[in-house]
Amino acid sequence: MTRNTVEKTPVTLLGLGTMGTALARTWLAAGHPLTVWNRTPVRAAALAAKGARVADTVTEAVAANTLIIVCLLDDTSVEEVLAGADLAGRDLVNLTTSTPAQARARAQWARERGARYLDGGIMAVPPMIGIPEAGGYAFYSGSPQLFERHRTTLSVPAGTTYVGEDAGFAALHDVALLSAMYGMFAGAAHAFALIRKEDIDPAALAPLLADWLVAMAPAVHRTADQLRSGDYTKGVVSNLAMQVAGTPTFLSTAEQQGVSPELLSPYFELMRRRLAENSGGEDLTGVIDLLVH
Repeated sequence: MTRNTVEKTPVTLLGLGTMGTALARTWLAAGHPLTVWNRTPVRAAALAAKGARVADTVTEAVAANTLIIVCLLDDTSVEEVLAGADLAGRDLVNLTTSTPAQARARAQWARERGARYLDGGIMAVPPMIGIPEAGGYAFYSGSPQLFERHRTTLSVPAGTTYVGEDAGFAALHDVALLSAMYGMFAGAAHAFALIRKEDIDPAALAPLLADWLVAMAPAVHRTADQLRSGDYTKGVVSNLAMQVAGTPTFLSTAEQQGVSPELLSPYFELMRRRLAENSGGEDLTGVIDLLVH
């Protein structure tokens, strides 16, 4: 073992699904001593060939190192897998996808077992892991001291962004960004549906659509500024009344093209409700208040 390897923080990784395996490979490639465990041991064979130590049990894996990374199917899996493990004195970093409430409860669960806790939300797909230019990163929340202690190690697979001491904030940021992503996918699906029956090459529309979405993206900064100030008329480019007046064109076009409006109609209905209740001179930001119970 080289001096460089000895100086790298040893890592225990629980869970070798597609993401877990990608994480494991990057830590091994960077010279971190790695202990792995997976319900299906065969998945660890390729990692063992690259130098990973394969633990037979979770108890053995947890006992091997102070830094324990968990990347499992869901929050229930985390509780099941760690139920019999001695977590006292361990640094538990949970990269399992969960809700903010689950993350907060899991942080308390860990503290009751004597562990320090960080929650994480990975903003990347497995092929992006270990490739800095791919732009993948992970949100982390929980103990700031624990984050600083392991920042270098956690940065090996993907970039790191610390979002606060509240353990639920990583999961909240993760779901918030992914929710916006699905909204974008919904809009793109509607756009492609509109041309589906026409003599228009989807490959020709794609770059136009991508460029348009990029051009519109900075609008989120105006929305954030309006939310912070409480002034929804600040910096308005196209006011709510004008946009609501234009919605029948979108719905009529969909009908004429034989396309269901179900991806657009809920948002348009919120716009109409907001207009009925407030000034038409404001931006679309007021729709957000209608969504919050």
